[in-house]
Amino acid sequence: MNPTTGTTRPTHTMPPAHPVKPRRPARARQPTQAGPSPQPTQTRPTPTPTPTSTARRQLNLATRHQLTTTAGVPPGTIASRTRPGGPWQRLLPRVYLLQTGPPDHRQRALAAVLYAAESGSDPLSGETAALTGGAALALLGIREAPYTPADVLIRAPRRLAGSPGVRPYPTTRWPRTITVSGIPSTRPVRAAADFAARTEEPADRVRSVLAHVVQSGWCHPHDLYAELRSARLLARPTIRAAAAELLAGVRSVAEAQARDTLSATDLPTPLWNARLHTPDGTFLASPDAYWPDEGVALEIDSAEYHYTRDSWHATLHRRLRLESHGILVVSATPSMVRDTPAEVIAALRTLLTLTTTRPTPPTVLARGHVQLELPVP
Repeated sequence: MNPTTGTTRPTHTMPPAHPVKPRRPARARQPTQAGPSPQPTQTRPTPTPTPTSTARRQLNLATRHQLTTTAGVPPGTIASRTRPGGPWQRLLPRVYLLQTGPPDHRQRALAAVLYAAESGSDPLSGETAALTGGAALALLGIREAPYTPADVLIRAPRRLAGSPGVRPYPTTRWPRTITVSGIPSTRPVRAAADFAARTEEPADRVRSVLAHVVQSGWCHPHDLYAELRSARLLARPTIRAAAAELLAGVRSVAEAQARDTLSATDLPTPLWNARLHTPDGTFLASPDAYWPDEGVALEIDSAEYHYTRDSWHATLHRRLRLESHGILVVSATPSMVRDTPAEVIAALRTLLTLTTTRPTPPTVLARGHVQLELPVP
């Protein structure tokens, strides 16, 4: 510093003998305009499946492969928990119920699928095992369809030993599958055909089950006929007769018995389950059998469906609607058709004869089912 002026003299620095290349400064991270710098993304570990999570999606059931390989349960733990009085139960080989209470129909059906599915596959996918036959129809609420034995489709040429209550069914015609109450199953039309192919039930039971599948709306009679033909089942007289009844419009065993009775007489052939409408299109009723030229209907009224007051009143109202449009009605129960068919035929014959001289014909239009010839397989 100059003591006189009070200024500071500039300091001169000698340049280095050799120029030094300056280092490139580190690039500073530019902050984002919205908030602080983002934090590094953390990947959450995939949760390990547990016996509880596996059983939750399978009606409280699990296979041995799922317990040991997927959930990591030691084999000794499985053995100890399935001892008498333990919290688990062994329903089938390699299939366990993780509860103490008895299994219901759904659990037994799914246990059959788990038993038949290929190890390591997703048993709920319907790709390697699917419930079919009577057990699949019973899940749909088809009356008289048996829950056991459970028929399970597997892909041929794979073979699998049967087990009590389970019948593996190898097939080369693998169908499209659906899920019924959480259980991989075949469609109703395939389940009905497989039931007809493998059942040991009496002929009337087979006719009844097939009729209920169609009557409940699960498949069309022509689709069922095509499935029975694809399975080469129409060579069996019982199944061919049932197929003929369904194509003709018959929808119950009582109707089938009435059809057998009528076909043995000289009475005209009726329409079965035809839908009757007024000329303006208003629906009237769908009698079991109807003679359109004569205006005569046969109603087979089962006590099973008419034991309540409301059901009985509905039946009477339906008959009044038919008679108000000029239709003569013969009512009978299934037991009358079965035990006293001559009386039913006599009543029908009388009304069919009376209508030939009737001055006023019925004012209804019949739509729906008509008599169809059974195709040659």
